[in-house]
Amino acid sequence: MTASARVGEFEQLRPHLMSVAYRLTGTVADAEDVVQDAWLRWDTHRATAIDDLKAWLTTVVSRLALDRLRSAAHRRETYVGEWLPEPVVTGFDGADPLASVVAGEDARFAAMVVLENLTPDQRVAFVLHDGFAVPFPEIATVLGSSAES
Repeated sequence: MTASARVGEFEQLRPHLMSVAYRLTGTVADAEDVVQDAWLRWDTHRATAIDDLKAWLTTVVSRLALDRLRSAAHRRETYVGEWLPEPVVTGFDGADPLASVVAGEDARFAAMVVLENLTPDQRVAFVLHDGFAVPFPEIATVLGSSAES
């Protein structure tokens, strides 16, 4: 595969990978770093053929985000105040932009509070399963645990 084909294939998956990384890390900057690290790992990966690139990259992004969350939890021990993910502003789809913002803010804030109270492993499991319909056995593989836990 040529270098430009690899870049094109990765760029097609970038929105999905950014979505996973953002939902796990809570910040756009961390999500971009995680996706860039995933690109570097894929670009240098030569050991075996990858049957499902989307699944492979999603796993890599999840593990990198989990590592970042674990180190972030350690760094936040001295942080005063509650840490919440930064909101991402999206386009308005309704006729009344103010009503859309008010309705959406309640749901986003509730989701941020829930995610804040989860451990890094719980957060990965929650986001991958509920946000991206990843089956629990695959999540268990990412986390290095059993599907039952």
